[in-house]
Amino acid sequence: MVQTNKVIALIGANGMLASAIKKLAPANYEVQSFDLPTFDLTNRQKVLALQAKLPEIIINCAAYTNVDGCEEKRELAMQVNGDGVGLLVELAQKIDAVLVHISTDFVFGGEKISPYREDDQPEPLSIYGKSKLVGEQIIQQSELKKYYIIRTSWLYGAGGNNFVETMIRLGKGNAELKIVADQYGTPTWTDDLAITIFELLKLACKSSSSHGHAPYGLYHYSNEGFCSWYEFSCEIFNQVCDLEELMIKDVLPITTDGYPLPAERPKYSVLSKDKIKKVTGLEIPLWQQSLKSYLGQR
Repeated sequence: MVQTNKVIALIGANGMLASAIKKLAPANYEVQSFDLPTFDLTNRQKVLALQAKLPEIIINCAAYTNVDGCEEKRELAMQVNGDGVGLLVELAQKIDAVLVHISTDFVFGGEKISPYREDDQPEPLSIYGKSKLVGEQIIQQSELKKYYIIRTSWLYGAGGNNFVETMIRLGKGNAELKIVADQYGTPTWTDDLAITIFELLKLACKSSSSHGHAPYGLYHYSNEGFCSWYEFSCEIFNQVCDLEELMIKDVLPITTDGYPLPAERPKYSVLSKDKIKKVTGLEIPLWQQSLKSYLGQR
């Protein structure tokens, strides 16, 4: 009996996480890519037309992620991060596909001093966080059973703008930088998250073939450990200076008040990985190790 590849409809396929998914997809998956300008997540006709492709898995990496831009373009944020997710739910139900949806640590308010668990109460501070929470709720309140919602944090990786690349660029052109030191979270390498997504899908396939209970639902994933943006930038410069020349001499810690932005950020958004480690058995790398791996691949 010839085993056919499982078809993935990858939404937001031009983005950073999607690039890692395409690169790391196991051989038994066929990844079909969909993104702007030819595919619009908020266009119901475009989304439902994917029925013809018969994907068994839909991975949604599409989002309006400009955190400060969301404050100004609230309606667009809600359309993409909320309504668009609803259209994918409708599609998944019609073709009995598994939906994998990527969400964010910004659904939390940042008042805790211990890692946020999946059952902690979301209290988003920004329009971005609120719109991403709406997307989660649309999935959870639907009749769709075969879904994974994965909240992650501080993503960086090949194929997109991110904090690591910004710091490297600024470090080459500035002797001194001021970086916020009172917001804490965990940097996450897109490659590590992509590998984890495929581990969850593997479990779903096993459960399906054995008529067992697949571990669908809500999960948190980031690398291990945590830091402030200031500590993250210092580690970036320490590692990069071994690889290439930088101009940076001093990195100065400042408070959030010293760098005002339109959107309010959580002061603490570290995610607990207990659930996903228990289900997958994965060993999650420390964020410093994954940063080194990423820089070694640039």
